[in-house]
Amino acid sequence: MSDARLTVGITTRDRPAALLRCLQSIRHLDRLSPDVLVFDDASSTPVTDQLRGIDLPTTVRVIRDDRAPGYIAGRNRLVREAAASAVLLLDDDAAVLGNGAIDRALELMAGDPHVAAIAFAQADRNGRAWDDAMQASRSRESCYVPSFIGFAHLLRRDVFIASGGYRESFEFYGEEKDFCLRLIDAGYRTVYLPDALVVHDPDSAGRSKQRYLRYVTRNDCLTALYNEPWQRLIWLLPARLALFFRMRRAWNVDDRWGWVWIVRELAANAGSVMRERRPVSRETVELWKRLRRAPERYGPPA
Repeated sequence: MSDARLTVGITTRDRPAALLRCLQSIRHLDRLSPDVLVFDDASSTPVTDQLRGIDLPTTVRVIRDDRAPGYIAGRNRLVREAAASAVLLLDDDAAVLGNGAIDRALELMAGDPHVAAIAFAQADRNGRAWDDAMQASRSRESCYVPSFIGFAHLLRRDVFIASGGYRESFEFYGEEKDFCLRLIDAGYRTVYLPDALVVHDPDSAGRSKQRYLRYVTRNDCLTALYNEPWQRLIWLLPARLALFFRMRRAWNVDDRWGWVWIVRELAANAGSVMRERRPVSRETVELWKRLRRAPERYGPPA
């Protein structure tokens, strides 16, 4: 490991304008001299070509995978390649603001070894906070939360690697909840900083309601299969499958046979589930449920 205090890792695929804005925003972190990595998930125009001749605020190392394994695998690769003990992962449609948000997160993590992940608050392109309902918590105070929103989050690298990182079998969506549940079970916590705003200006490229609905359901089911005690799994799995039909109707998604795809995907992952299933403790389940109902105010260690 180098002396770098922070590594910034960005995942991208075919969103050059968003990526460029994200990289240019790193100028707000100049004082930290961050190590900056970009994972190119097989963009049709390679990121190295997209950035050729562009004056960036810092040196950028590009890691490209022509197999297009997806952003979850990309995040794992970025953390493994990181030179610092703290890793800020950003979606390419995120951007850092000059508000000291990252500094505050780094200070909190450095001062509390039980905090392994920090959630940031979503802001629009003008730096205004999104509605509370769209944040990791409605709380206006720093608090413990069950999980973070993946658009921007700070991770303790050694804990992330020791915990096995993100499950790459998820492919798309839901890896944060599964990871944070395992963090809780290992004795670590996730803290949300409501005043630590980071821009999230979603780029519509590559987004599909049908795909989102399918993977939300599939990966919620996989999270249960990997982590939930059997007595909860018996009723929780059918309940999560039933959500597909409720969300399909509520979102007006035309996907009559999506449930068949989900069942086939769960069957295809049965081997992985049997090998990797590690049910969390009853105490972990209770804490997760309690934090979902009402996040607990964060207090730094004495």
